[in-house]
Amino acid sequence: MEGKKRRTRLILAMVGGILAILCLGGVGVFISFYDEATKIERTNPDAVVDNFLRAYLVNRNDQEASLYTCRSGLDLSKVAAFRNDIQARESQYSISIQVVWEGLTVATQGSAGTVDVDLTRTLADDSEQVTRPWRFNVVDEDGWRVCGGAEQPR
Repeated sequence: MEGKKRRTRLILAMVGGILAILCLGGVGVFISFYDEATKIERTNPDAVVDNFLRAYLVNRNDQEASLYTCRSGLDLSKVAAFRNDIQARESQYSISIQVVWEGLTVATQGSAGTVDVDLTRTLADDSEQVTRPWRFNVVDEDGWRVCGGAEQPR
């Protein structure tokens, strides 16, 4: 009887150990996939500007936007003024304004460059739409990053 209890405990311990190893392996695989899926892509200047614009102008999330900005020499004053103007108009007129962009054109020389893009500001009811050319300065600091941007004259 004592030998049977010992064998049962041994089998339960082995099954428990195997399950623990499988669970830990599953957690490791999950973390690996999650890390790859949430990896910040900074290999292309246009992708960085696209992600920055989405974070800064659409999501209006400064913390998320900071993932795509340069470490030194950052000047977002013109982009901030553009976003502040949108927010002020939304508040003043009780409207929603959407911002979209297209035509990202990259020009790089070494570790610096520019990305030209057409930013379009549209009222939610489509009653007004304004498109302006913008230029964003980018640098390659262990991946491309936005250092500033300004509306360009036509």
